[in-house]
Amino acid sequence: MKWYADRPVRFTRQLVADLLAVGWIALWTWVATTVHDWVLELRAPGDGLVNAGGNIRDVFTNAAAKAKGVPFVGEDLAGALGNGSKAGETLTSAGNAQIGVVEESAFWLAFAIVVIPVLFLLVTWLPVRLRYARKAANTARLRDKPDLLALRALTSLSPRELGKFDGDPAVAWRTGDTDVIDELARRQLAALGVRA
Repeated sequence: MKWYADRPVRFTRQLVADLLAVGWIALWTWVATTVHDWVLELRAPGDGLVNAGGNIRDVFTNAAAKAKGVPFVGEDLAGALGNGSKAGETLTSAGNAQIGVVEESAFWLAFAIVVIPVLFLLVTWLPVRLRYARKAANTARLRDKPDLLALRALTSLSPRELGKFDGDPAVAWRTGDTDVIDELARRQLAALGVRA
């Protein structure tokens, strides 16, 4: 594979396009991480519920432990206070559930923000780069075969380019006119930015 042209103008265009592609990926990665962090800030109420639930559970658990020592009603009082501990655990569970939803939403939102633009880039930019690399490498291998390059030029150059030749370049190719063959080969290489 030949990723870049030999000619400076085409090489510069390809390099700029590749740098823009990398910048595109970096931009959307930055946007995704920023959005991820913003969404994670929504977990604050869940954290508050977990902390409040833990505090309530601890208070009622300690109170129930101390209530057991009260004569005659200690066990009943400890059981009643145990229900308060269950309420604290319910709050903690609700907070954890909210935190889980927020974290999952943050992940999938960031994932979508990165994947969609990168897929767009891979569908539009990457095939063009791969096609060029394959075509330029195959053409560069034919540098020492001007007849084949000239034939390729006859089929791929625009009619305007072919019209610039004196006479018919196809006839000149068939008759073995080396000047025309060399010029057609040079133009075919130049069309891909490959040095002759």
